[in-house]
Amino acid sequence: MAEQPSPEIALLTQVLAAANTEAPPLRSTRRGSQPAAAAPPRGTEDSKPPPLLSRRNSILSRRSSFGMVAGSRRPSIGPWMLHRHVSFSGLPIFQPILKTRLENTYRMGPDKGCKFDAERVQRVLEGTLACALETTVYSAQGSAPLVQSLTELLQNQAKEVVPPRYKLVCHVVLGQQGQQSLVVASRGLWDPETDSFASATFSNASLFAVATVYGVYFE
Repeated sequence: MAEQPSPEIALLTQVLAAANTEAPPLRSTRRGSQPAAAAPPRGTEDSKPPPLLSRRNSILSRRSSFGMVAGSRRPSIGPWMLHRHVSFSGLPIFQPILKTRLENTYRMGPDKGCKFDAERVQRVLEGTLACALETTVYSAQGSAPLVQSLTELLQNQAKEVVPPRYKLVCHVVLGQQGQQSLVVASRGLWDPETDSFASATFSNASLFAVATVYGVYFE
């Protein structure tokens, strides 16, 4: 008959067999806390659900994308970075206004031969009045707009024959022809060496007009 092992040898054999087996890791949990959820298996990026963004986060992400250069993290410096209000297209709402700066010429008078020519301006005024009022009939209601348009026309015609750096002032008197007498006088404070004026008159069977253009040198 085979001999049966003693109880001590059988107990030692069970302890060695239990030591060779791998015990499962122990998880420590705090009292009152729930066990952590298992991590999902790694897969492709398409399988991940899209993150939920609030309205405020979406607006901030749009604003932070303005002025970004592709491939860089720092915003580019452009004209839209100088304005507070920026549209969603990335362009500034208010365009900057660039002012032209002119240097001083230190010129106190016109060049030689570039003064106000009163005779030449007078011929221009006489020709313009004759062409504009040759067949015009006086009207009390239409006299005001007629004088305004006539003043602008005479000033534009005189600018073509007046040298640069001269300021022009045009004055027109228009009235009904009634065999009355009329005297037009004016007075001004200017430099007689550079400033002057030219005057012309016109009349027909219905109306009369007196036009005066003053040329003042401006520096």
